[in-house]
Amino acid sequence: MASDIFGNSIEPEAELPEPPAPEGPGLFGDAPTPATAPSPVPAESPAAAAPPATPYRVLARKYRPTSFADLIGQEALVRTLRNAFAQGRVHHAFMLTGVRGVGKTTTARIIARALNCVGPDGKGGPTPDPCGVCAECRAILADRHPDVQELDAASSNSVDDVRELRERLRFRPAQGRFKVIILDEVHMLSSAAFNALLKTLEEPPPDVKFMLATTELRKVPATILSRCQTFHLRRVPQEVLREHFARICDKEGVAAEPEALAMVARAADGSVRDGLSILDQAIALAGDGAEGAMVKAESVREMLGLADRALALSLMEALMAGNVAGALDLSTQAHERGTDPGVMIADLLALTHLLSRLKTIPALRKDPALTEDERMRGAALADKLSIPVLARAWQMLLKGAQEVAQDGVDRRAAAEMVLIRLAHAAELPTPGDLVRRLVEQGATGSAAPAPPSGPPSGGLRAIAGGGAVAAAVAAPAPVAPPQPGSWREVVAMTSGKEPQLHAELRLFAHPVSVTPGRIELRPAEGAPRDMSQRLAAFLLNATGTRWTISLVNSGGQPTLAEQGRMAEADRLALAKLHPLVQAVLATFPGATIEEVRDASLDAYGLPPPSAEEGRDFAPPDAEPAGMDDDLTNEED
Repeated sequence: MASDIFGNSIEPEAELPEPPAPEGPGLFGDAPTPATAPSPVPAESPAAAAPPATPYRVLARKYRPTSFADLIGQEALVRTLRNAFAQGRVHHAFMLTGVRGVGKTTTARIIARALNCVGPDGKGGPTPDPCGVCAECRAILADRHPDVQELDAASSNSVDDVRELRERLRFRPAQGRFKVIILDEVHMLSSAAFNALLKTLEEPPPDVKFMLATTELRKVPATILSRCQTFHLRRVPQEVLREHFARICDKEGVAAEPEALAMVARAADGSVRDGLSILDQAIALAGDGAEGAMVKAESVREMLGLADRALALSLMEALMAGNVAGALDLSTQAHERGTDPGVMIADLLALTHLLSRLKTIPALRKDPALTEDERMRGAALADKLSIPVLARAWQMLLKGAQEVAQDGVDRRAAAEMVLIRLAHAAELPTPGDLVRRLVEQGATGSAAPAPPSGPPSGGLRAIAGGGAVAAAVAAPAPVAPPQPGSWREVVAMTSGKEPQLHAELRLFAHPVSVTPGRIELRPAEGAPRDMSQRLAAFLLNATGTRWTISLVNSGGQPTLAEQGRMAEADRLALAKLHPLVQAVLATFPGATIEEVRDASLDAYGLPPPSAEEGRDFAPPDAEPAGMDDDLTNEED
């Protein structure tokens, strides 16, 4: 029996019951510790051989690049940084910009390792290929290096935060060669914080490097940008992403259909991190890892709520054929598959863009990134459609996407209304087709009806112009409209009012004679058949006088276009004879005279008409108007 320090005997206490085992994890998330040691488990028990559970690491963290060689789609950035390290010209501040998930923060961490790596033997210097085994590399990879500090400007964006950072930079690095400050989303700093950072960023301590990352470069002040080397990280191309995801699936031991990986790459929109998150979800959807599990295109399509590419092509074919019922039936199929109406419109937009590219660049039909349907059916559909039709569909789909995205609108109904409008618009001609038809109808149609010989009674005058009749009230003392006195004046009157007629008269009309109320022309080969009728209607409308346009088969002066070319040739020949020009040509062998400019020339390249030019085209034997009256008066 035991005794105490005074020699008194002590009765043994009754054994207390063991406390109950704690339920759930400890206060800090650790595993519960039992009050007493658990009873030993036999060696043959399965629980003794089971390894501790390892937390799952998502693909985006598991396959995060750890060196420049692992970065994909950023060849220009990698080449520049490698050369900078090789030449010892590493800047003290870098600005890394790009969309989310392209590797801005990852690149900053790689640069931090490259700056602090000491090599396996501990004697190395800054290198573009960090070893990954030294204490510095391992500490940075584990995010526990005391000299590599990563701050989030979204939460630490005040001037006090920047001042605290500046105070820390006064001390030398505790372990590494450089202190590396990684400031993410730097555009969210306040104006005062930017100003507080400015001086330190311009003249930092020699052992401090800044890595600034942002998705909104335009929000960063120019004073900050001027003190940094800016690198634009580009979106990773779909083909590169698809190959990258295929390699990761091989490492994970997961089979995947090429079309499924292509869908994931398209949904990633150039972001590696977004694509890996989607791939992680697709692998989980494929199965529990049992043999035969595969990431299939159909499951990825359902997971993302995407419309089938073949379905999108069928829908576009129905729309462009004006088949409203067929288009709505395909829309119902997409809805039953769980496709969002906005995604369906977006897929049609992407398909319209693809068809336009196939139309303009036929070599794209061999692009391996396209599916078989896109290469075959898409190319056939592109051959049937014109660029104006595709452009009209693009504009209507853009407007429809806005309507579908409006709040309080039935998204499915809005999408179907867009499809109905597209199908009906497919049967309508484009603006270019309308103009072409009007021109053809004008070339083959009959001339406008001849106006009455005199003005009607009642103070109204009928004026024919372009086949239409307009009525105007005659003023008590009307001002006489201008009357052309020469062919050039006739043609000039149509400029700006009838552009097509103006061009035809300048190119296809050989003037024979011009007298008041009468013009004789010889039409050139290719002249429109209704040119004379339209000229008569125009002159009637412009001058208020009925003009007679006569066509002859021979004679006439050159067209105004030919006269302008001949005048230009004469000016060039005359310029070549000038002594000063000859001296210049002799001094500069191979020089040529391209143009002679004369401010006195009119729009046709001709000198101003003389006072007598209005009668230049009259026949030599023509008698002046009123000659008979003059002779009669003299005889009297």
